[in-house]
Amino acid sequence: MSAKQQSKNKSADSEPNPISSDSPQPGNRQNGAPDASSDAATAGSPISSVNPSPGPSTLAVHAGEDRQKTCNSITDPIFVASTYTFADTQSVINYIEQKQPREEYGRYGNPSERVLERKLAALEGGEAALVFSSGMSALVVLLLAKLNAGDEVVFFDECYHRSREFCSKHLSRFGVVTRQVAACDYAAMEAAITPRTRLLISESPTNPHLSVVDLERFADIGRRRNVETLIDATLGTPYNIRPLAAGIDYVLHSATKYLGGHNDLLAGTLISTTKNLEPVRKLRGITGAINSPHNVYLLERGLKTFELRMQRHNENGLAVAQFLADHPRVEKVYYPGLPSHPYYEIAKRTMRGFGGLVTFLVRGADWQQTARIVDSVKIPRIAPSLGGVESLIEQPLVMSYYECTPEERRQYGIHDNMIRLACGIENSADLVADLKQALER
Repeated sequence: MSAKQQSKNKSADSEPNPISSDSPQPGNRQNGAPDASSDAATAGSPISSVNPSPGPSTLAVHAGEDRQKTCNSITDPIFVASTYTFADTQSVINYIEQKQPREEYGRYGNPSERVLERKLAALEGGEAALVFSSGMSALVVLLLAKLNAGDEVVFFDECYHRSREFCSKHLSRFGVVTRQVAACDYAAMEAAITPRTRLLISESPTNPHLSVVDLERFADIGRRRNVETLIDATLGTPYNIRPLAAGIDYVLHSATKYLGGHNDLLAGTLISTTKNLEPVRKLRGITGAINSPHNVYLLERGLKTFELRMQRHNENGLAVAQFLADHPRVEKVYYPGLPSHPYYEIAKRTMRGFGGLVTFLVRGADWQQTARIVDSVKIPRIAPSLGGVESLIEQPLVMSYYECTPEERRQYGIHDNMIRLACGIENSADLVADLKQALER
């Protein structure tokens, strides 16, 4: 039997994906804010007869998956093969000439990975997604695929410091110019654009200051100046913000965080149009920046509870931020769900919830006094990262900027008395009580 015949038989034996991600599924298009469901491209699928716009949990559980799977399993199997076989020479020729959607070699993809990519695209409301070994590998491969010597990128300066470091210290060796402007200063960003600018990059919200980008305004600058735009929505998540619906070209996530949700995997993803991602997909196959079969399984499983976890993260983040804002030992709270936050109005208009990350300054404390508070909590563990079920706490000066000079830390807005708390899914009353005892020691 030829590869073409096998492909036809396989299609006939299995039912179509219950939720298709062949076209975008944006939420509320008012500046990218999500509504309760996505505009799913599910016409004709079994679920579309129940609800043409499935909600986030329905998408997280079912999107991208075949209804009837290998060996009738309800879960997708883990494929640990490094290579994939062909029945005969004609099958190889058919695969090449007909560009059949099957696997050939493990560095180019995995059947489970394709299921996961369809699910991620559906959650984000995009045409296609790519999965990588980490969020940084996703960014690096995208930049290498899109940029040439002499090209320029413009960052808002509150982006992840490793992202900026890769551009300023490593891409610069190949003739790529990196420009940084103040976060959310749209006039400065537009002024930094030159005829060689190829990409505008920001997080939203940013880490650890939680500045919120006006996504439509950001996208409009890129569209008017013919420059592509990228939003790292790791902190925002597909549950709380919808960059593609606002006109952003690429959305990046460190899936290690909220998407995986259990502090047990490393992964990254890019979501965009199929056309935009094709050169990135090809370069991923060359560089080998794919993820492992087991991590792909863990990420798909973690996504099943994505909406439930995000609801608790949002609830905990707001409760902790409100407590800290009223505590006499706290000088300042960075949280976009508080009216005191400089981007509160934008956040209220564009976000479903405000996430589980809270940053605050301890009043009158030096770095050692601040460290004692970090050491005094009982529930959060001291560690980098965020978005998992366990709460994590850190002092940015120590965890991420210890080797920087005081001048560099001031430039990055990292204060000696700053604490970053990534709320997990514990009960908010317990997190508040724990912070209270640590602050009042």
